Amino acid sequence: MMSPLVERQIPVEVVGSGSKRAVGRPMQAAVQLTTSAMQGVWLYEPTELVMSAQAGTPLTQIEAMLASNNQMLAFEPIDLGPATGSTPGGQTIGSVFACNLSGSRRITAGAARDNLLGIEAVNGRAELFRAGGRVMKNVTGVDLCRGIAGSWGTLSVLVEVTFKVLPWPEVAATLIYFGLPDDLGVEALCAAMRLPYEVTGAVHLPEGVARRLEHEGLRAQGRSITALRIENFGNSVVYRKEAIRKALKVYGDPAVLDTGDTLSFWGELRRLSVMPYNRETCLWRVSTAPTRGPQVVAAIKRHMPVEAYYDWAGGLMWIEVPASADAGASDIRRAIAVHGGHATLIRAEPSVRASVEVFQPQPPAVERLMRGLKEAFDPYRVLNPGRMYATF
Repeated sequence: MMSPLVERQIPVEVVGSGSKRAVGRPMQAAVQLTTSAMQGVWLYEPTELVMSAQAGTPLTQIEAMLASNNQMLAFEPIDLGPATGSTPGGQTIGSVFACNLSGSRRITAGAARDNLLGIEAVNGRAELFRAGGRVMKNVTGVDLCRGIAGSWGTLSVLVEVTFKVLPWPEVAATLIYFGLPDDLGVEALCAAMRLPYEVTGAVHLPEGVARRLEHEGLRAQGRSITALRIENFGNSVVYRKEAIRKALKVYGDPAVLDTGDTLSFWGELRRLSVMPYNRETCLWRVSTAPTRGPQVVAAIKRHMPVEAYYDWAGGLMWIEVPASADAGASDIRRAIAVHGGHATLIRAEPSVRASVEVFQPQPPAVERLMRGLKEAFDPYRVLNPGRMYATF
């Protein structure tokens, strides 16, 4: 029997804990459907490096269970809470995959969707379906998991997710270069990524952003920070640390953070604490080719003040601009059109998010594909209607 909500085509707002409700276009939904009561880990096999959990399970609970076995989510999911004004650490495991949120380790571990093995979900026809499996070799046919990941609840309601986990590294260290301008900082990051030394984090914080760090020692430097993270067994980290130092000596002599300070520093970046919630500013997430990152920021700076920091060796930028009627969308989209990439508006007032394209406008061929997916999964347009794009 068809669900009354589907039969009557009643629009539904799909949420987990509500930690990301301020992201995306405002929706006019008659009903809110939450997965917050669907909690629990029903499968965890540490030796097989796999876990299955209900979608409403808090991420903090997942990570605590993994930490007890010295394991982790390798893609290091970013926490949008501090940047959007919601509760830090409030996200659910379902929302992590529904929004495809990935942190600094994405450059080596892949995105959230690359670590998703299987799902159980309900589509817009109120039909329960499953996709994927418990191991990658069991996944056959169309990989629906990748299509659902990053759809922000517009294609289905996740009920359960199965995903890969990895062991925590034995030792971690971070090389810190001070005072490099944006172009040289990103150049150093790209140079490090070309080396055979398994860099698992590569970020550049200009001076204004570096002054926002909670880490007192780094904040007190009052200079830009270019940081490279290496992780592995102790002897390997010692060797690779010295090898990177020699290879990048033209950029200066780096300071080195030990394991404890490394965890603290990268934990700050994962929480986006350097881009705190502020109603006087808007926040964009911009992705481009790593070497073009400084060019994109420089192009935007011609039109407005900018605070930005570079992740993924310059391929990802979190860009803070003054609040305005369009959140700087016209100038930011123009810079993207010239230099390549895509931009998503993460923080702005509801009236602004209703008037501009929050997610990157897609080329006609990609838009047709997205409309086809929407038609297949949610033909009645009842799931988060208009959240990503106004017309579907």
